[in-house]
Amino acid sequence: MDTLTHALSGALLARATAGLEKPALPIGRRVAIGAAVAAFPDLDVVASWISPLSYLYNHRGVTHSLLMLPLWTVLLALLLAFVFRGGPGWKTYAPVVALSLAVHIAGDWITTFGTMIFAPLSDYRFELGTTFIIDLWFSGIILSGLLGSLLWRRSRLPAVTGLVLLVAYVGLQYANMREAVDFGERAVREFGLGPAKKVSALPRPVSPFNWMVIIEYGDEYRYAHINLRRQAVLEAGPDAGFIRKLDVAYRPLAQAQWETALRYGRGGEAAAVRAAFDNPQFEFFRWFSAYPALHSVAAGERELCIWFHDLRFITPGRGTLPFVYGLCGDDGGAMKPFQLEDGQRKPVY
Repeated sequence: MDTLTHALSGALLARATAGLEKPALPIGRRVAIGAAVAAFPDLDVVASWISPLSYLYNHRGVTHSLLMLPLWTVLLALLLAFVFRGGPGWKTYAPVVALSLAVHIAGDWITTFGTMIFAPLSDYRFELGTTFIIDLWFSGIILSGLLGSLLWRRSRLPAVTGLVLLVAYVGLQYANMREAVDFGERAVREFGLGPAKKVSALPRPVSPFNWMVIIEYGDEYRYAHINLRRQAVLEAGPDAGFIRKLDVAYRPLAQAQWETALRYGRGGEAAAVRAAFDNPQFEFFRWFSAYPALHSVAAGERELCIWFHDLRFITPGRGTLPFVYGLCGDDGGAMKPFQLEDGQRKPVY
């Protein structure tokens, strides 16, 4: 989830739960604390200042951990008691801090990127996978609840209603995800290629009915971008807006277009690609990626680069594909890891 939506969700939850602490905090201060604390876990972005690899390993790590939540609660509550000296003690701030941290963790858990809720004991990313990283409907529900709270300042009802609608919306997304998976399982039978290793559905932007269905057959993927309710293919002319361009790729179920991606490629290049993927220096990408696939092989006279991407980050209408990593080497020398960004390769360290 994007940091702004996290902050807004913290503000909404803080308003909905006002009065839990004794003595009660002023509403304005409580909402501001909820927003600030709910944004706090994303400070782990500073890991990118160290290196791209440090960012991959540490983003959504200890600041997003349920195990670490009590510690962060105490530290942040003590900080707030210091900032608002002369007011209540840290224990008064602890409930809103804990709830704001928890709502951030929940907001990242529902995305496909997931979050390491048991860090630092485990680096496994848990994910529900119902919600795209930036969901305008999700954010809009939160904003509506906050706007209602501004109009009816003495009542918690608008904020509570907003939270209820938010949970209902995620429930709708979950139902849609199961429907998209069912569509993928029907496609497996129609393909007649035998049992699939896995059928998944990933949320996509603009609409809760837009999904990317992925079918895994060993080292091969078949995937399609679908809309569960659409009856006709959309078109986007040259003057179409950004939202329309993002939305147009998602086709009715009856007109789904399936594409193929390979993990290692085919023919003579497959052995070299597999060797690169299994290289000990590429362990970080094997850990990070959920649907690793071959991006490209660039073979020059003296150099070979083998690039991979993760199908999770394919978004039609987006100008670039993020998180493309690979190994490059020359004249049979040791392969070294790089990131491919905007056509330029950057060392991974």
